[in-house]
Amino acid sequence: MKKIILIFFFLNFFNYSYGSTKNEIINNFKKIKNISFNFEQNINDKTEEGNCIIKYPKKIHCIYNNIKKKIIVSNGNSLVIKNREGKEYFLYPLEQTPLLLILDKKLLLSKINKLDLKLVDEKYYFFSLKDNGNKINVFFDKKSYDLIGWQTEDIYQNLVITYIYNIKKNINIDEKLFKLPKQH
Repeated sequence: MKKIILIFFFLNFFNYSYGSTKNEIINNFKKIKNISFNFEQNINDKTEEGNCIIKYPKKIHCIYNNIKKKIIVSNGNSLVIKNREGKEYFLYPLEQTPLLLILDKKLLLSKINKLDLKLVDEKYYFFSLKDNGNKINVFFDKKSYDLIGWQTEDIYQNLVITYIYNIKKNINIDEKLFKLPKQH
């Protein structure tokens, strides 16, 4: 009987600990109006770097530090991927991309609220989110509870891992960044 009570105590403590951690992550994320960061993105053993600004709700502006100087911009409705040096221009409805789950803070928080928190390598917490046919794993730092990256599949079903760092929250940003670039 003592063993059963002891096991019950540890299971409840474990659930309480993760429950309070999930609340810390949610409360920390609720305070964010915008976030600026550098990123490293890995796709099929190819690494790209750059920087992004996310403004909630649903806006993003990223510049890749590569030869083509790729940019990604969302105005809240559409997502454009464009190479600044070339004529390649891809326009997607934001709702059809996995990025919606990162850019829609209300949706992200409502999904997290319903999900179990998982711990990876004693360093990161993550949630596995699904919505509208899209799936994304979202990672948070164990100490600061800050968003530190995500993992998803691109349109070609390649695994895409994005790690973010040098995070700055709630900075002054220029709204013009979120105007969709013109197609040439």
